[in-house]
Amino acid sequence: MLFESKNLKYGHPGQQPLMFPDITLQKGESLLVLGRSGSGKTTLLNLLAGLLHPTTGEVKLDGQNLAAMSGQKLDLFRGKEIGIVFQKPHLLAALNVKENLQMAHFFSKKKGQAVDHLLAELGLAGKAKASVLTLSEGEAQRVSIARALATSPKLILADEPTSSLDDENAYNVIQLLKNQASKIGAALIIVTHDQRVKTQIPNFVEVTGL
Repeated sequence: MLFESKNLKYGHPGQQPLMFPDITLQKGESLLVLGRSGSGKTTLLNLLAGLLHPTTGEVKLDGQNLAAMSGQKLDLFRGKEIGIVFQKPHLLAALNVKENLQMAHFFSKKKGQAVDHLLAELGLAGKAKASVLTLSEGEAQRVSIARALATSPKLILADEPTSSLDDENAYNVIQLLKNQASKIGAALIIVTHDQRVKTQIPNFVEVTGL
C-alpha cells in the first residue's frame, strides 16, 4: 500500500474533535474528499500532508509514518515525496516561472522531473521566462500544479483546484492531475466541495465535520 491514513482525529482548541474516514491508495489511484465548507476538509488535507499532527491516528506514505517525524526530517520528506496544489497559487513573485519550479528541486534536494519538459506537458513552454505576475489565473494554477509535480512526489494533494473554473477548464485540470499522477505512479487526493469532479473520479469519501 503506497498511502494510508487510519483512525485520524484532530481537535481544534475549544471545538469538538473532528473524526475522518480511513484512506488507502495504491500507486496511480485517485480519491476525492468531498464536504461542505467548514466540514474539516482543509484540516484533513493538512493532516495528510504532515502540516498538522493528529490527536490520534496515523498517516503513512510508502511505509513512513508522518506523525512519527518532526522538524527538518519531516520538512525534507514532505518536500521530496508530497506535492501540494494550494487553492490559491503561492508563487514567488521575484522569480520567473521556470525558477519557481527549480526552487522545488532546490529545497527538496531531489532532481525530479525535467522542468522544461514538465512546462511543455502543461502547455507552459512559452511562459518559462515570464514573470509570474503576468500570468492569467489559469496559467498561475498550472504553474502551481507543475511545481507540485516537479519532484515526482509519491503523493499529490490538491485543495479545491476547480473551485473558480468553468466546466471545461475544471475538466481539463482534473484530467491533467490524473494523467500526471498515473505517469509518475503517485497517489492523488483532491479535496473539494465541487460535485462536478465526481464524474471524473468516482472514488470518494465524505467529510461531515462530526
